[in-house]
Amino acid sequence: MTDQKNDTTDTLAEYSGQEAEHDIPGTELVLPDAVLPGTLYLIPVPGRPFFPAQIQPIVLDLKSWSKTLERVSKHQRPVLGLLYCGDQDPEHIDPAKLPEIGCAVRLHRAQHDNEHAQILVQGLKRFRIRRWLHTEPPYLVEVDYPESTDDKDSDEVRAYAMALINTIKELLPLNPLYSEELKQYLTHFSPNEPSQLTDFAAAITTAKAQDLQGILETVPLLRRMEKVLLLLRKEKELAELQHKISTQVNEKIESRQREFFLREQLKVIQQELGISKDDRTADADEFEKRLEGKTVPEQARKRIDEELKKISVLETGSPEYAVTRNYLDWATSMPWGVYSEDQLDLPHARQVLDKHHDGLADVKERIIEFLAVAKFKGEVSGSIILLVGPPGVGKTSIGRSIADALGRKFYRFSLGGMRDEAEIKGHRRTYIGAMPGKLVQALKEVDVANPVIMLDEIDKIGASYQGDPASALLEVLDPEQNVDFLDHYLDLRLDLSKTLFVCTANQLDTIPGPLLDRMEVIRLAGYITEEKLAIAKHHLWPRLLQRAGISKTRLKMADAAIRAVIEGFAREAGVRNLEKQLGRIVRKAAVKLLDDPALKLNIGKAEVEQFLGMPLFRPEVPARGIGIVTGLAWTSMGGATLPVECSRVHTLNRGFKLTGKLGDVMKESAEIAYSYVMANLKKFGAPEKFFDESMVHLHVPEGATPKDGPSAGVTMATALLSLARGEKPRRPLAMTGELTLTGDVLAIGGIREKVIAARRVGIRELVVPEPNRRDFEELPDYLRQGITVHFAAHYDDVFKVVFGK
Repeated sequence: MTDQKNDTTDTLAEYSGQEAEHDIPGTELVLPDAVLPGTLYLIPVPGRPFFPAQIQPIVLDLKSWSKTLERVSKHQRPVLGLLYCGDQDPEHIDPAKLPEIGCAVRLHRAQHDNEHAQILVQGLKRFRIRRWLHTEPPYLVEVDYPESTDDKDSDEVRAYAMALINTIKELLPLNPLYSEELKQYLTHFSPNEPSQLTDFAAAITTAKAQDLQGILETVPLLRRMEKVLLLLRKEKELAELQHKISTQVNEKIESRQREFFLREQLKVIQQELGISKDDRTADADEFEKRLEGKTVPEQARKRIDEELKKISVLETGSPEYAVTRNYLDWATSMPWGVYSEDQLDLPHARQVLDKHHDGLADVKERIIEFLAVAKFKGEVSGSIILLVGPPGVGKTSIGRSIADALGRKFYRFSLGGMRDEAEIKGHRRTYIGAMPGKLVQALKEVDVANPVIMLDEIDKIGASYQGDPASALLEVLDPEQNVDFLDHYLDLRLDLSKTLFVCTANQLDTIPGPLLDRMEVIRLAGYITEEKLAIAKHHLWPRLLQRAGISKTRLKMADAAIRAVIEGFAREAGVRNLEKQLGRIVRKAAVKLLDDPALKLNIGKAEVEQFLGMPLFRPEVPARGIGIVTGLAWTSMGGATLPVECSRVHTLNRGFKLTGKLGDVMKESAEIAYSYVMANLKKFGAPEKFFDESMVHLHVPEGATPKDGPSAGVTMATALLSLARGEKPRRPLAMTGELTLTGDVLAIGGIREKVIAARRVGIRELVVPEPNRRDFEELPDYLRQGITVHFAAHYDDVFKVVFGK
């Protein structure tokens, strides 16, 4: 095939001359469709190939093909060529990538509007492109018409023809469209022509365009019939599957329609006999029945009665009926005046708290004190408790235990990530899908007006353009305001004053001040090893065995093994990770127990590494040396030790360098410590010009971990003074406290967590600010036992403890 651009006028003349030759009358009778021109105007078609023996309308873009249609229509018997172009743009084709064989069609009728033209064409015969005469629209090609050399009257051809006809007959009942196409074919073509029959059979299939183009390019009749028969049988299988699916869907629809009509008839019959009521009456009666035995405030009762009157006149199918019914469903489900009786029995409360929790003696005592006041008052009201502590220390379970001790119903929802105030106060009833807030949903679920509602993760509440949920909580958590809490959806006043709110948080910094001011804070610090051991023995291990379905007699774990897990794999403040590690041991043990049904496992300390691998934590040895001092830090995960290191880099010039990813507050503490020590070197027995001639580098290890806070000043000053004196601390100890430029030691927070951190690494001597003496003395005895504490009001007190002077 060659591409060649010629003058359009010359090619038109050649085409017209050939048409004229065909019009010369001869002595023999020639059928009009038997003689076709040697040149054809071409229209590429992207969808699927066009076949001889096919009559079908085609829609074309008038702007692109108007010249082609105009020139073809000038002839007495207008003929053009349709060529499958696949994914190519019909207006910008590459002749080298197009197939050689297409279908010559006769143009019967053309209609057009401003943008499109619709032409009705009849397939005549295959053509093969010999030469491209014009490669831009209007396309013009020189063609010939290949013929099959197979004997049309042979037995094999007739057998294939009968097979094609039988398959087409089998397709007719499956889809009525096949019948229409067959009628159209029989109207214009002879059923005795096997070539036309084969092309028609291919044209009615839904095969892929590439497969159909392959059949169009197959000129030998027998091979073509064989390919088409395969396609027809695939089409039959597909049609049978579609028919089966359609039948099943219709049967389901008919069954549902029949059921619907029967139910409607049954309703009418029951109403006529007075056996049942219509939907509106039934709904209204149901809502009235819900209010029986409830003390509904006058304002709420008036609003509910108005909505009941409205629902009685609305059509059940109207959207307004659904909105009104949903509103009444919520309004009548509220526990108006329904209260559960409190169990203000202190021994019972102690028993419940001790049953559910080991340790936390100070927290339990605070809760008992709270219940004792409620006992004298006769009710628990106007109280909002905030439990603050690291993850996994039991804040949520403490809240549930409070509910159990009081005999109240419990409801919990999380505020973490909440950004829409409508989650608290409800959506306004101005659009479809509006819902009440979480508090109304809680009251509906518990069905009493005085439950214990836990607001989890209150420190992680967010804000967005949709509102500030923290501000919405101010009304909820204020005992003076929540007597008349207004939900936007119900638009009714609800009394939340009898509800006990228990909130949880990991830290107080992110809680807005006005909200924090409304809550009574109870701190839950981390657990020491002994407490974790008791929790694991009494709660975690039995619960894991129960979940796994393993008998206590087949799998046991020694106290030493549990302690090894705590110290080597789960040093965090809470016990959540401890439970995960024990769960790993249970799963691995379950595999061994299944392999040997008679096996009984008793896990000791030596077997822990077999189940969990090498410990994640090694025993910490507090660093000691010149310029090295151990500090104590508070984190949201509990307490931690924080070594501070100082080194003299060189004596070329004076300088001070800080590293360790320190925050702004901690950098200021370091600057203050540096200034204080440098100003008092003579007083503390160090060379007066030490820092004038030294480049000093202060580093806090684990540089990838961000560190900040106002409690490292004393530690940094001691490290700098140790470096200047060239003397390490006399004994292993840890310290905490903030330092001023005058040497005063200021109070800090997190004493409990810091004491736990010191005990964990084996440090038994601490330096703590004098203002924190009360905090230390309030700690439980088991935390203070074995700990020597030096209280420092001024840095001189610290110096005496560390350097013995």
